[in-house]
Amino acid sequence: MSTPPVERERPWYDVTGRDLSIAALGITVVLWASAFVGIRDAADSFSAGPLSLGRLVVAAVVLTVLAKPWRHRLPTGRPFLLLLLAGVTWFGAYNVALNAGEQQVDAGTAALVVTVGPILIALFAGVLLKEGFPKPLLIGIAVAASGVVLISLSTRDASAVDTASTTGVLLCLAAAVLYAIGALAQKPTLTVVTPVMSVWLMCIVGAIVCLPYLPSLVRETGDASTSNIIWMVYLGVFPTAIGFSTWSYALKRLSAGQVASATYLVPAVATLISWVMLEEVPAALAFVGGGLCLVGVAITRYRRRPRELSPTTG
Repeated sequence: MSTPPVERERPWYDVTGRDLSIAALGITVVLWASAFVGIRDAADSFSAGPLSLGRLVVAAVVLTVLAKPWRHRLPTGRPFLLLLLAGVTWFGAYNVALNAGEQQVDAGTAALVVTVGPILIALFAGVLLKEGFPKPLLIGIAVAASGVVLISLSTRDASAVDTASTTGVLLCLAAAVLYAIGALAQKPTLTVVTPVMSVWLMCIVGAIVCLPYLPSLVRETGDASTSNIIWMVYLGVFPTAIGFSTWSYALKRLSAGQVASATYLVPAVATLISWVMLEEVPAALAFVGGGLCLVGVAITRYRRRPRELSPTTG
């Protein structure tokens, strides 16, 4: 039995009908970068599990309005199982691991460690999704990775090395692996499920996974400051509901490796956000690293134009 084709969809943020993959990726990068700052701030009132559940509940409400799931058929068979896997790993376990990690390391370090995820996605997609390993993709990954290393070096000093928690770094590494698994599981489903519907379903699954934290969420919300509650709501509306929808829109139209490589920009953008919001001026080396990240992503988008055949002479 053949797989039913995906329902036609013009995303809620598309008013032109054009391919907005690059713009969608740009929105995702900015919102995901801001999430690292938001998680760090909200951690003053919320522990890892309750923050994950609160964020996902807010996102699920927003996505229900955007996706209008009652108008769509829910996926079945393999697509449903893959989205179930993505929801458990990426929306459930990933959020808890990242939140726990950021309670022990700073937001910049967490963003840098999680950047391992795009490398895993690009490499695994080359094998599992048969996307191959185009030379521009491999070169771009190497250039962007070197930029991440420079940003990492620029943010490390003696005190940072002393205070950085090994456990926190390991939790962020675990989050990177879960991120890669979830992204790769989602990609094949986008041929039969609209992007925003796939995010809605993954969000619902993630919230169910985090339901055991509900009593703690209720208790911590009662004791939380207004600013931290606002951060939790922000994380649900923007990095989750909107950021993942724009990510999925781009993932449907581009290869997993290309889309993942764009997230190399997240640490650079996170550095700029910290500069503006926390008045932390980045070191000069961080600017160089951010530039390399931009160059690396540009290289992954390179496509050689076919040569035009010159007319033959008789």
